[in-house]
Amino acid sequence: MTTLLIAEHDNKSLKDATAKALTAATALGGDVHVLVAGKDCGAVAQAAAKLKGVAKVLVADAAPYEHMLAEPVAALIVSLAQQYDAIVAPATTTGKNFMPRVAALLDVMQISDIVKVIAPDTFERLIYAGNAVQTVKSKDAKKVITVRTSTFQAAPEEGAAPVETIGAVADPAVSSFVGEELSKSERPELTSARIIISGGRAMQSRDNFTKYIEPVADKLGAAVGASRAAVDAGYAPNDWQVGQTGKVVAPELYIAVGISGCRLWARGGPLQGLAGTHGRTGQGEGLTLASYR
Repeated sequence: MTTLLIAEHDNKSLKDATAKALTAATALGGDVHVLVAGKDCGAVAQAAAKLKGVAKVLVADAAPYEHMLAEPVAALIVSLAQQYDAIVAPATTTGKNFMPRVAALLDVMQISDIVKVIAPDTFERLIYAGNAVQTVKSKDAKKVITVRTSTFQAAPEEGAAPVETIGAVADPAVSSFVGEELSKSERPELTSARIIISGGRAMQSRDNFTKYIEPVADKLGAAVGASRAAVDAGYAPNDWQVGQTGKVVAPELYIAVGISGCRLWARGGPLQGLAGTHGRTGQGEGLTLASYR
């Protein structure tokens, strides 16, 4: 069995999600090839080649792949699909954009957001807001899989795989990149941060986030998160939202301040370390889930 893993990157650096998805891909058995599609992405390919478990890195360096638009990337993956038994990608915003198109073009069912590999054709995934675990067995000859990376350890950098350049395929030319507005921060990215401090509705204002949450984050070198209630109230920007309807995270330490009803909030990832505090009563559900109190 040979698996094609689609690398998550920004054309400059390889994202941690790729190393975690690689762990899931290697659990399928057989060789794993990593596809790096982008523009001027040579450094990304070299980083992917260093990951343990990678047999080969394929590089498609061309303008249509610079922004990982779903149509040209899906066309590229489908052109390579005949050689592979499984196609895997992290269940990120980017992966969720092109993988359903790949599955449709190959006429197979996508296996979404897996949290465990039981066998090459059998997987576990969360349903009902994480309250139940579903075991899925696929009968498709070719598997198209997205991985919830927060449940897998990152593969170490112990490899030295060969890097092979491949040509671009015809661009379907049904979409074009117009622009993007990205928030800039010197703090770690939420999805890969080792330490996260999040605030909830009990913070009561944006000023309190600035006064209490952000200074602690800067002291600890932590990322800043927020509950959906805090985001909806305008206390924090959308890209800080953590939980079932926000970003999936798996920090070593999660500090929750003023977050109640956190059963849904905790669906954002398995909490290996958690300090829970409730802003008003001291009885928040975060305390019942906490490893550190």
